[in-house]
Amino acid sequence: YQKMLSRVAHLYVDMRLEDMTGDTDASRLFSTTEIVPGMFTRQAWEQAVQPAIEKVVKARRDELDWVLTDSKRPVSKQDDISPEALKKRLTERYFADFGGAWLEFLNSLRWNQAATLSDSIDQLTLMADVRQSPLVALMNTLNVQGRTGQTGEAISDSLVKSAKNLLGGDKDAIDQSAGVHGPLDATFGPVLALMDKSRTGGQEQSLQSFLTRATQVRLRLQQVTNAADPQAMTQTLAQTVFQGKAVDLTETRDYGSLIAAGLGQEWSGFGRTVFVQPMEQAWQQVLTPAAESLNAQWQQAVVAEWNSAFGGRYPFTHSSSDVSLPLLAKYLNADSGRIAQFLQTRLRGVLHKEGNHWVPDSINSQGLAFNPAFLNAINTLSHISDVAFTEGNAGMHFELRPGTADGVMQTDMIIDSQKLTYVNQLPAWKRFAWPADTEAPGAALSWISTQAGTRQYADIPGAWGWIRLLDKASVSAYPGVDSSYSLSWKAQDGRTLNYT
Repeated sequence: YQKMLSRVAHLYVDMRLEDMTGDTDASRLFSTTEIVPGMFTRQAWEQAVQPAIEKVVKARRDELDWVLTDSKRPVSKQDDISPEALKKRLTERYFADFGGAWLEFLNSLRWNQAATLSDSIDQLTLMADVRQSPLVALMNTLNVQGRTGQTGEAISDSLVKSAKNLLGGDKDAIDQSAGVHGPLDATFGPVLALMDKSRTGGQEQSLQSFLTRATQVRLRLQQVTNAADPQAMTQTLAQTVFQGKAVDLTETRDYGSLIAAGLGQEWSGFGRTVFVQPMEQAWQQVLTPAAESLNAQWQQAVVAEWNSAFGGRYPFTHSSSDVSLPLLAKYLNADSGRIAQFLQTRLRGVLHKEGNHWVPDSINSQGLAFNPAFLNAINTLSHISDVAFTEGNAGMHFELRPGTADGVMQTDMIIDSQKLTYVNQLPAWKRFAWPADTEAPGAALSWISTQAGTRQYADIPGAWGWIRLLDKASVSAYPGVDSSYSLSWKAQDGRTLNYT
């Protein structure tokens, strides 16, 4: 096999990207430093490799005829030494290397980055112009090379047909003949299928459709850049996507991703370069200024007013001044709160809720990097909302059970005028509401030891009194019960005041 290749390798020049894209300007779209060895081309196969294999096979046949002239057992086609078996092995090995060389080359293609939205528009214009498109020219080359070894059409016929398709104004730019098969079908089949005009139903992805969609995207983006206020128009386009509405750009991006996925893992590099990155890059050019605008809207609509209402107040800072619970509810309500409203109206298309967690959309948020601290903060507030603001206003119910402690005879817990007294009898649960409807909100904890009378651990007035008291406790998970916690306060005399 290697001897056979060495005899034809020098006869054909290597194919570069420029050779595959004709007179089109491929460097404006994609580039690569790789080449396809000249011996792995359709011309080399038809003019040199195939005749060389036939020559080797003929020599084997003549050799066997001479050696086995007097033999009584003829050599069957299934024998490893038969000329037919030799031809099959040589042909299979050649086309395996042929397909591998083209895959390596095509997967090495890299899309050229555009610096501005106008540059992206220029790339889309060139890509979708069937007369000047390097992509169309490359695909026509693949349409020829990928059919190497097929029975029927000769290379000259394929070249003429591809040229007619590329230049004929009344015909599709892409064409594929049906009903023929060859040794490269397994490798080139997915790409050739994109150029098959007969595909219908569930197999509707095609290069022609992709180019049509790319043209629609280009026209939309040109409307943006030609607008009286391009920046505002760009932000409006991105905001439409953020709100969960489909636009030409994102639909074509998703369509390109679908084509790339359909090509399979072998073609992943090529598929991503020519079908995914052009739209992702255009989307990124739209996204960058829109993200800056979105941050400004978040600061203005939520952060600034939040800081004004709650800055320097407990529980966000250790201060004697408390946050207003009704005002906090206006921000944290899971349905109508200001935070939820902003996320649901401005970011519905790129951020969604799973349970009580906000999660970036894996498709639409491509290129939009959410600050992890932002996600952590809104998810923390979302969890608090589910626990303490389930009905809109602040409100939750829980149960307390007192516990024994060495040297402690009695404990008294008061939460918003709800009292639990324990005098070392059998502990019992008591249900509490927080905040309770009372004119004297607050929390107090006192105890009586075996050596002294009643002593006050804490007496904290205000709606946040119970939360402030919890801040002073040591909290640990209650063994065996996920929904219960052990609370312990260290009294001034060193004794512990225990609750569950």
